[in-house]
Amino acid sequence: MGTDFAAIILTHGRADRVRTYDTLRRRGYTGRIILLIDDEDKERDEYLARYPREVEQFSKAEWAESVDVGDNFPGRGVVVYARNAVWEVARRIGLKWFVVLDDDYTYFSHRFAWDATYKQILSKRLDDVFAAFVDYLRATPFATVCMAQGGDYIAGGAGVHAIKGKRKAMNVFFCATERVFPFCGRLNEDVTAYTSEQIRGAAMITHNGFSVYQGATQSNEGGLTEAYLEVGTYVKSFYSIMYAPSCVRISVLAGHKNGVSHRRIHHRVDWSVAAPKIVPEIYRKDAGAGVKTMEFTDA
Repeated sequence: MGTDFAAIILTHGRADRVRTYDTLRRRGYTGRIILLIDDEDKERDEYLARYPREVEQFSKAEWAESVDVGDNFPGRGVVVYARNAVWEVARRIGLKWFVVLDDDYTYFSHRFAWDATYKQILSKRLDDVFAAFVDYLRATPFATVCMAQGGDYIAGGAGVHAIKGKRKAMNVFFCATERVFPFCGRLNEDVTAYTSEQIRGAAMITHNGFSVYQGATQSNEGGLTEAYLEVGTYVKSFYSIMYAPSCVRISVLAGHKNGVSHRRIHHRVDWSVAAPKIVPEIYRKDAGAGVKTMEFTDA
């Protein structure tokens, strides 16, 4: 991947269980890894002892001056500050490209075989996979390219969303140091970013040919668990509504856990109005001049 690329893991209060670090190494990633912590993390010294020369730190108080969290609640125990600081840290350590990861991933997997049949195969070649994502980002104008999650494959290969790429952007963010976009809101900052930014014309995409798996948000101590438990999923989802009321609303997701049916509050995005549908200029109809013609060559 070269020295101008790194995998940056956002982590807080989990120095003894940064699962993503071990998963990356176990699955074939040999490149640079950076653990990004804030200066309010009580486990700072343990991070430095466990991962010497692989820890970078940012000032949470400084970023709190410029990041819009969407409320006046006390406390800074959320990840939105780190998500905004990551570009500054990337520039500081000489990166051109990077992938931003949470700290609780347990595997990465291919989701389709070469013949386009639906399968899940654990990857052992993350160097190649990451290089492919960076090549794609380099060749396109996307602000970020992301990996899919398990829920994107509900109903398997026959599912309506399984094969198509999505305009959402969550979890695994491949980014360019010079393509900065903001995260806002105390919680649900990823949903808020990919809706409010794409309304303004930014382009983001999730590639469904590859996915990541992480544990349940509220089952792993540290990180954002306390923040989620404090306010619940209704408040979490409503942050995105405040920033993008034209396309985000409160909904209910049905699911099963341990054989028991349950429903939970969640956000829902109306993609028909969330992302601009821009027609290429060549198809524009000039007033009084009819449709612009297209020129073809024999090549």
